[in-house]
Amino acid sequence: MRKIFHRSLAAAACAVWLVGPARAASPDAPPKSGGTITWGVATEPSCFDPHRSSQQAAFFVARNYIDSLVAKRADGSFAPWLATQWSIAPDGLTYTFTLREGVTFHDGERLDAEAVKANFDFVKKPENAANAAALLDRYARAEIVAPHVVRLVLARPDSSFLESVSNVKLGIISPKALASGDLCGGGPALAGTGPFVFAEYVRGQSARFTRNATYTSPPGYAAHSGPAHLDGLTIRFLPEAAVRAGALASGQVDVIEGVQPTDAPLFADQPDFTLLKGPLGAGTAFTLNVNYTRAPADDVRVRRALRDGFDPEPIVRQVYLGTVPRAWSIIGPDNPAFNPALVGAWGRDVAGANRLLDEAGWTGRDFAGFRTRDGKRLTLEVGYPQPYVRDNREVLIQGIQSALRKNIGLDLDLRIVTAGEYAKGNATGTWSIYPNTDNPSDAARELWDMLGTKGFLYTNIAHSDPEITGLVDEALAATDAARKRALTDRIQALGIDKAYIVPLFAPSWFLAARKGVEGLGFEAGLDSPANAYDVWLAGE
Repeated sequence: MRKIFHRSLAAAACAVWLVGPARAASPDAPPKSGGTITWGVATEPSCFDPHRSSQQAAFFVARNYIDSLVAKRADGSFAPWLATQWSIAPDGLTYTFTLREGVTFHDGERLDAEAVKANFDFVKKPENAANAAALLDRYARAEIVAPHVVRLVLARPDSSFLESVSNVKLGIISPKALASGDLCGGGPALAGTGPFVFAEYVRGQSARFTRNATYTSPPGYAAHSGPAHLDGLTIRFLPEAAVRAGALASGQVDVIEGVQPTDAPLFADQPDFTLLKGPLGAGTAFTLNVNYTRAPADDVRVRRALRDGFDPEPIVRQVYLGTVPRAWSIIGPDNPAFNPALVGAWGRDVAGANRLLDEAGWTGRDFAGFRTRDGKRLTLEVGYPQPYVRDNREVLIQGIQSALRKNIGLDLDLRIVTAGEYAKGNATGTWSIYPNTDNPSDAARELWDMLGTKGFLYTNIAHSDPEITGLVDEALAATDAARKRALTDRIQALGIDKAYIVPLFAPSWFLAARKGVEGLGFEAGLDSPANAYDVWLAGE
């Protein structure tokens, strides 16, 4: 990974970073074993069990103790991991994996075909309430071919399946641990096969991991083999960005993630620190997902007015100081499935947005200047669950809120809601606008998750749009790459045209580390920091 640099634009801390993802450049000396690091993170996982978690910011923590069957490389191809090889039947209905032998879980259980079957069956069962079950909607069963050969059988073709099994959400946990009950609280009971063992969790403070001394199963893209270089690491939960930056600057921690643009100059091009930038929206862009079945957003004129009634570019630039671009599609620009035809094709048409609202009958004004119809204010509620608020995204929405009020008299009502409030709205299909970045996965799966009939947003909505949901289902089943690409391009364009989605910006992950912390990188499959397996300490 190259060290990133910044260019001062004025006395203010405005900066532009111009690097792509890679792994940190290391000195000429070979990696050394030993030592520990403390890593400050913004988000404390509400659940450490990757099968049940839904926090993107929690998954890279889980990668320290959870491995997957296959690994995703930065170029989109797949590499061996717990499976040394695999084959896919021509009809796309069976995937046969040959497992690495001699691998044991942290609790001493053996990795074999039975263990893999136990994991997929566990996630699939509704009573286990695993969020990862969404990735197995077409999984039918597992068959034991041999002690280290397992066949996964699908009910229908799923073009995203190999990517799904590479996801940490379908990572392999000891069957003994699965049978022990709720694993959300982490600790030694949460036994994977990963390079670190989960030693201790102290709520509100930290999680501690120790090296798995018998580790022999790194992913195919790893920089070395055998156990991790570090003796261990501690994850400290530091939700305030300024506190994280201060902790790194003062030597209280060795690495931080979630570096804010205003803090980046503290570490960029500084002799004692390294600042690293991850992929540019390889997953999904941060997007306003509009529930098009609820009034007043059930009127396409209102949705298009929301889409076109402001210019995202200056608001994104102001909040993120030029470090990330505005988005044109829900699929991020670093994702090979991004539809480039959407660049410049929509948005920033205030006059047109006002005409649409006039046509829709929102012609009155109340005392605050908002549009009204039949005495009712034109309001669209944004329900943003508090556990997912990060990276000043609420500030970005407040900027859009102000622009829409000024430009077209639309009340974009931002509410920071509890996880329980959001869950209730999702279960009843009564949510209005949900802002999010979806966890990285295959593009068809991402579109299914956000727009499909059984994705997490529309699964409880009775009358979703059959045109777009039909295209999503077709893309998920497509085994021809060209056909699949044409379908995902069409879905992205249709989502924008009907204003079901309003993409805002393509996020990147920023890491900062003290000098001497080498081997930090990013995992393509997560679009987030990689685990600490290849990390080592120079000069110690």
